[in-house]
Amino acid sequence: MSAVRRLAVALLAVSVILVAGAAPPAQAQTTLRVVMHSDLKIVDPIWTTAYIVRNHGYMVYDTLFAMDAKGEIRPQMVDKYDVSADKLTYTLTLRDGLLWHDGKPVTSEDCVASIKRWGAKDSMGQKLMSFVKELQVVNPKTFKIILKESTGLVLGALGKPSSNVPFMMPKRVAETDPNTQISEFIGSGPFIFKKDEWKPGDKAVWVKNPQYKPRSEAPSGLAGGKVVKVDRVEWRAIPDHQTAINALLAGEIDYMESPPHDLYPVLKQDANVRLVSLNPLGNQYTFRYNTLHKPFNDPKVRQAVMWAFNQEDFLKAVIGDKQYYKVCQSLFPCGTPLESRKGLEGGLLVESNFTKAKQLLKEAGYDGTTIVLMHSSDLAVLNNLAPVAKSLMEKAGFKVDMHSMDWQTLVSRRAKKDPPTAGGWHAFLTSWVSADILNPVMAGFLNSACDKAMFGWPCDEQMEKLRDQYARETDPGKQKAIAEAVQVRLTQYPTHIPLGQWYGAVAVRKNVQGMVEAPVTVFWNVEIKK
Repeated sequence: MSAVRRLAVALLAVSVILVAGAAPPAQAQTTLRVVMHSDLKIVDPIWTTAYIVRNHGYMVYDTLFAMDAKGEIRPQMVDKYDVSADKLTYTLTLRDGLLWHDGKPVTSEDCVASIKRWGAKDSMGQKLMSFVKELQVVNPKTFKIILKESTGLVLGALGKPSSNVPFMMPKRVAETDPNTQISEFIGSGPFIFKKDEWKPGDKAVWVKNPQYKPRSEAPSGLAGGKVVKVDRVEWRAIPDHQTAINALLAGEIDYMESPPHDLYPVLKQDANVRLVSLNPLGNQYTFRYNTLHKPFNDPKVRQAVMWAFNQEDFLKAVIGDKQYYKVCQSLFPCGTPLESRKGLEGGLLVESNFTKAKQLLKEAGYDGTTIVLMHSSDLAVLNNLAPVAKSLMEKAGFKVDMHSMDWQTLVSRRAKKDPPTAGGWHAFLTSWVSADILNPVMAGFLNSACDKAMFGWPCDEQMEKLRDQYARETDPGKQKAIAEAVQVRLTQYPTHIPLGQWYGAVAVRKNVQGMVEAPVTVFWNVEIKK
């Protein structure tokens, strides 16, 4: 063998050894690119009920309990719990391995502080806290909820699926005044928020939390194991719906949370895209009054709006296709245990009665005060609601000034108590997921506790007594009777108007799999198949 050939063989042998001993090449990161229903500009899910912030909350934070796909409350961060014989003491023990994103362990003190902040802001939380005598830390992993009197609210409130969600935060963060937005975004959830990459109007980014230990159960609704199967999730801000659809069809994004219903046919024609329904209970449209200011400080004027409205006009204007909407003459969602028509006889919610509306305005002495109606102009599922409301109100004799703005601006403005002529508001329209409004205590817009109520600030002692009665009652039949009394009271002291149910679907590339059926858009269990 020549010297040259011996050298070549030796070099080949060395190269084989080097390759064999080398570390395997790093796997490419998987990134899920998403267009959500709105841009993320606020990141405190206790300060606001906005669903885009709630969705962010489920990325970053975890909950003590969660609602599964059957509507049952299951432990989540809690390992085990015990209820005393007199049903006045709940003892909760956290499961092992819970860590904040900074590596520190989750403690009972953190949970107690988080419950207190949430309980000061959320409607159901406020009602629960009215029954609580003490939140007592036993040790770093165990704490007690000690009640003044028995209520069936405890687990349902701590496991409520949607806004405001009782997310657990570190004690130092949870001690922030509930009316002040937090400035630190550390949770213990399955994703870590990349604050350094957050650019409102462009994108928001989360990465997989390598320290997160999912529960062992399969995912079910918002309960069970939150197994993250992508390395990174990016929410891209694309406000124009057609541009977002084109990006999905071109493979530039993987997932669109809320495509407009009128573009469903376009999506169905593309073999690389599919529509997936994830929220079988659907959603409810709602008109919300501000009861602080004239003329909506008068219940009779608010009643006039109820008589002027009919649900189908709103549903047709936004959804259009009857396959995806339902007229529902009930305060609580149709198809759920508390559905009822009690108090809504005479065509309320179903037929506009402008004669009745004008009569009520005359009796109330309405003086032509201009209604400042906030109009969300950038969300497809809300965009056409305010113009319909304006038209129907004007036919009833109201003067209406519609102020158009993006949803995040509306979310900020609705928190203001200023007079409508000085940057405040009279009314706006929104949508609730049905899982948020299943009973009188969960339904935030029924909270009529004056300054403690949600934006709109209704103040009605009778409604609050009914909600208290519901919170104390555990018999389903008696609960139904109380819920019907609440519905009747709504027609006498309107806090809001239910405007029918609607259903939607997410649009995804065909290689996106594992979406969880739940009333909230979540990204654990989602994977990108190759």
